Amino acid sequence: MKDKYYDKLLNIHTMENKKTIYPESHHYNPYEPTPYSALERLTKTYTFDKQDSVIDFGCGKGRLPFYLHYFQHISVTGIEMDSDFFNDAEHNLQAYKQLISSKSDGSEIQFICCLAEEYQIKPQDNRFYFFNPFSVQIFKHIISNIQKSVENIPREVDIILYYPHESYIQFLDYYSPFDLFMEIKLKAYWLNPDERIVIYRLSD
Repeated sequence: MKDKYYDKLLNIHTMENKKTIYPESHHYNPYEPTPYSALERLTKTYTFDKQDSVIDFGCGKGRLPFYLHYFQHISVTGIEMDSDFFNDAEHNLQAYKQLISSKSDGSEIQFICCLAEEYQIKPQDNRFYFFNPFSVQIFKHIISNIQKSVENIPREVDIILYYPHESYIQFLDYYSPFDLFMEIKLKAYWLNPDERIVIYRLSD
């Protein structure tokens, strides 16, 4: 019900209608959007600031970028390697812009079609979202890119993981300078401990 409600509210279409499988590589996972209920819980528990710049790696059709831009009034960039999903996100963006045409709060929303590990981290990027889009090897590469960016431009950055894979957690806990900042247990957590959002922070 919430999928239909929020998609209609935001004038977009993000519900899953196919699963793209990448048979040539075990590094990339099929498309599955973050449930709106999880996004509700995230924004009620975790505070976004107006100056935040969020990067959504493996954004699919753009559900999280649209949700955060609309409700949190922050800049969001979606990174998507699949050209079909990128085109869907761009189509959604045009429809979304019609909805917000009269609003101008300085925040931006955009989509980039590229491999996640090839995205050049910008100095203003400080919040990074992952819903298990790819293998831990690619995740490590991206974390390294983030660390290099922070070394050049010191700032506080957060890694936001929904339904976190254990390999991601182990890497952050034992092989990175990030510290656990917050754990948000979702409604189904007591049935499935993976139903949670985990946030790691690297302080400046």
